[in-house]
Amino acid sequence: MDPAVTIETLRKDLAEVKSALDQKNFEAVSAEAQQQSNLLNNITLAIAITGRSGAGKSSFVNALRGMKDRGEGAALTGVTETTMVPQEYSHPTFPNFKIWDLPGIGTTKFSAKEYLTKVNFSNYDFFIIVSSGRFTEDDTKLALEIQENNKKFYYVRSKVDIDIDNDRRSKGIDVGDTHEMMQSEKETLETIRKDSYNNLKALGVSSPRVFLISRWDLSKYDFPLLQETFEKEQDEIKRDVLILCLPILTKDSLKKKKAAMESLIWKKAMVSCSVGLIPVPFLSLGFDVGIVVSTMRDICKVFCLDENSLNILANRVGKDVEELKSVIEHTPSTGKITTEFIMDFLKRSPVWGTITAVELVLDFIPLLGALYGGGSSFATTFYMLKNFLENAVKDAEKVQAKAAEPKRRK
Repeated sequence: MDPAVTIETLRKDLAEVKSALDQKNFEAVSAEAQQQSNLLNNITLAIAITGRSGAGKSSFVNALRGMKDRGEGAALTGVTETTMVPQEYSHPTFPNFKIWDLPGIGTTKFSAKEYLTKVNFSNYDFFIIVSSGRFTEDDTKLALEIQENNKKFYYVRSKVDIDIDNDRRSKGIDVGDTHEMMQSEKETLETIRKDSYNNLKALGVSSPRVFLISRWDLSKYDFPLLQETFEKEQDEIKRDVLILCLPILTKDSLKKKKAAMESLIWKKAMVSCSVGLIPVPFLSLGFDVGIVVSTMRDICKVFCLDENSLNILANRVGKDVEELKSVIEHTPSTGKITTEFIMDFLKRSPVWGTITAVELVLDFIPLLGALYGGGSSFATTFYMLKNFLENAVKDAEKVQAKAAEPKRRK
């Protein structure tokens, strides 16, 4: 593993920690860090997907989980309503991130208020109302009821790729004519946006927002904007959970994951610091190995570098998993991340040997130097996790690029 964190990078990242300690005392920052450091395991986030039958709700559920329809553990899909009661689907890697496939309100005899009671309204953080055509009065009544109960909802117009293809065919545009195809796509999207907006306005929605998506490629059209929107409208903790758990679709989503993990890392280091304060021989070993091991494994999962995530990605893009693994240069499999691996990595670090991260941290945040054992614990944990993260991001970029490559013809 090639170390990726420079002294300047560490100095820049420590500014956030120093800022937190300048605003609150050590005990308060440490307690907050302890509470938030295991957010992937302790925080539950639930998204509810609803809409009429055939709208593509179940396919959307699978896409949010990074899965392919009809794969193992995927939500059932079909041209008729396949969801008659709320179905819970956990994220394949992070079980506390849950997506609920709700029965379409048009398939029930309940009013919007009764419907929300039947589907356990209070269980969900926000709602996504999906339609593959025009939104209905039932959809808008449901949205109004959700709003009156102080929760967020989002209108999603699905299957726009099918509309684009149908329009192209009706215009007789050849698939080889790139310019004409792009122009036709632009016109079709504009027509769908205008129609969806006018449709909802006619149903009494004052300022409708509609996000256009493709089930087959969530990186296209409005899904990145939808993701950004519901991230902004969540509190800080749940926003980070969303960012860390949702699939890697664009370079921007990769950057967001990195930023969220950087925020988590200094909190992990603060917890390690607290352990280091306890004057019991061999308890912290200068830092908490258990924290480092578990966090490195989480980093692998967040960036889809663990075995399970790689298999799911390979299945989704139709490639052999070994082809994806072939571009991973720095990040070991989660099974190889052990105490021995941690100690070996620390010994081989040239940055550590030249000017220790301990010295840098204690110089930058003198307060930690006054804490028995705490300063070195913080510094060691922070440095190692930052280094591991930088390398994992590099590998994730290569894996995603390999996944996006066209299939080779045999």
